[in-house]
Amino acid sequence: MLKEFKKFILTGNVVDLAIAVILAGAVGLVVKGFVSMIMMPIIGHFAGGVDFADLKLILDAAVIDAEGVVVTAENAVKYGEWINTIINLVIVGFVLFMIVKAYGKARKKEEEAPKAPPAPTKEEVLLTEIRDLLKK
Repeated sequence: MLKEFKKFILTGNVVDLAIAVILAGAVGLVVKGFVSMIMMPIIGHFAGGVDFADLKLILDAAVIDAEGVVVTAENAVKYGEWINTIINLVIVGFVLFMIVKAYGKARKKEEEAPKAPPAPTKEEVLLTEIRDLLKK
């Protein structure tokens, strides 16, 4: 059973999948940073200086005691963070679309390359020789 597991784990498909998952996580972090650190400040600037991450609908305000310690945390719907997530999804989707499109173009060029004609079979060579002899 251990040998079967080792054979399964070391097949190309499993290793490729593992690499893809690791790369996807790294790309996700890069895109999240791009959205939160670059895109959202630009969008917020054009939206009147609004930081979408701070947008929320407060359902229950936080309760603070006399010493300033929070007794009950605020209960709020953080729709601004959700907007950030939607923008993140759109950007990731666009990047993946561009990657798939470029991959499809490269693959199409590879398929369009003319293939060498197959070599004639023994029968065809023999028939060609017979034809040439009959012509003489």
